[in-house]
Amino acid sequence: MMNVRDFALVAFTILSQMAVGSMIVLGIVHFFAIRKAGMQEADRLSDQILPAIGIVLGAALVVSLTHLGSPLNAPLAILKLSTSWLSREILFTVSFFVVGAIFSFMQWRSLSSFAVRNLVAWIAAILGLMQVFSMSHIYMISTEPAWNSIATPISFFTTAFLLGSLAIGTAMVLNYNINRRKDQKCAEVQCGLLRDSLRWISIAAIVLLGVEVVLAPLYVTSLAAGATTAAESASLMLNQYGLIFAFRLVLVFIGAGILGIFIYRNALSPGREKILGNLTYSAFALVFIAELMGRFLFYATHIRLGLF
Repeated sequence: MMNVRDFALVAFTILSQMAVGSMIVLGIVHFFAIRKAGMQEADRLSDQILPAIGIVLGAALVVSLTHLGSPLNAPLAILKLSTSWLSREILFTVSFFVVGAIFSFMQWRSLSSFAVRNLVAWIAAILGLMQVFSMSHIYMISTEPAWNSIATPISFFTTAFLLGSLAIGTAMVLNYNINRRKDQKCAEVQCGLLRDSLRWISIAAIVLLGVEVVLAPLYVTSLAAGATTAAESASLMLNQYGLIFAFRLVLVFIGAGILGIFIYRNALSPGREKILGNLTYSAFALVFIAELMGRFLFYATHIRLGLF
C-alpha cells in the first residue's frame, strides 16, 4: 500500500520529469524557430517560457523535502555518488536547476554569444536526461519486482517528453496571447510559429501515446506471469485499482490522441488560434491528470520482497 509521504514522490517525480522534458522540447522549438523567423522572433517565443520551467522544477525540489524525515539532512544524501543512484539523482537534479537558471539568465540578458548560450543549454539538457535516468534506476532493485523492469525508465522518459511537449504547447499559447496584446504585428509572426510548433507537438504526443498504450498491457502481463510478489502487484493494479488504471488510459488516450489529432488539424490553418489554444489547454490538463494517476499506481501497487 502507498505511504502518505509517497504522495510527495508522486509530485516530485512528475514535476521534475516535466521540467526536463519541457527544457528539451523548448530547445528544439527554439532551434527551428530561428531557422524560420530569425533569432529575435525565436527568443520572443521562448524567453518568457524559460522562467516557468525553473518554477516547476523549484516546486518539485521543495515538495521532495516533505518526503524526508529530516529535511535539513538532505545535503548529506549526496555523499555517496559512487554507490547510490539517489545521490546521483540529487546531484543531477540540483545541477540541472542551477545550469538551467544560468542559461535562462544569460538568455534573458543576451549575455555572451549564441554559441556559448547554446552550449550551456546543451549541458542543462544532458544533466536533465541524467536526472531522469538516475531517478529511474533508484527503483530498479531486486527487492521491488514491480519496479525492477525496463518499463520503469521507459515510462519515466515517456512521461518527461509527453508532459514536457504539451506543457510547452500550453506555455506557447499563453505567450502568443501576451504578444498579441502587446504587438499585433509581432503576433502575426508568432502565430505562424505557434501553429508550426503545435503541429509537431501534437505528432510527438500521439507517438508517445503509442508508447504508453503498448507499454501498459505488456508491463501488467509481465508482472502477472512473474513470481508471486510481481503477480500480486498485477492483481492490485487490475482489481483494487482497476478503475484508476482504466480511467488513466482513457484520459491519456483522449488528451494525447483524440485532442492531439484535433490540435494538428486546427494548426494547419490560420484564424483558429482560440480553439487551438483551448484544445491545447485541455490536452495538457487531461494528460497531466493521467500521468499523476499513473505515478500513483506506480507507488501504490509495488510489493517489496523480504522484510520491510
